[in-house]
Amino acid sequence: MSEPVSELRIERVDYGHADALRLIAQVQLEYVARYGSTDDTPLDPSMFASPSGSFFVGYLDDEPVASGAWRRRDDVPALGVVETAEIKRMYVVPAAQRQGVARRMLAYLESTARQAGADAMVLETGSMQPEAIALYESSGYVRIAPFGHYRDSPVNRCFAMLLD
Repeated sequence: MSEPVSELRIERVDYGHADALRLIAQVQLEYVARYGSTDDTPLDPSMFASPSGSFFVGYLDDEPVASGAWRRRDDVPALGVVETAEIKRMYVVPAAQRQGVARRMLAYLESTARQAGADAMVLETGSMQPEAIALYESSGYVRIAPFGHYRDSPVNRCFAMLLD
């Protein structure tokens, strides 16, 4: 692994921002490569507008290299709390992977969701994303019961972590 990226700049953007849309398209291609189709979870851009959520883009040298978002999910209790925020659209472009970018974005999502009143983070990923699972587990996330659009899929993996 390379040295951690200290010059990563993370900016809050609208879901429809050009850089966000470019990274969303790239992560969708990744889903096609791994699962055979795009993620068709119903998402409304308003889910990522304050105060119900936020969407972020990470930049290295003014190039968009990472995305991450959270949306309030008070209907997904986890680890004994009901005020949860769900991570969505975590992605790092291949050229910026293994440099600590994903870990920095994850910490930023946790911090901003905590500031907005979330007591825990929850997320859905899949068994075909072992790097994501390793990131979440090494960051303190634990497996929880399936939820969300793919809750009945055999590849669905859901995780949660309490926010301090």
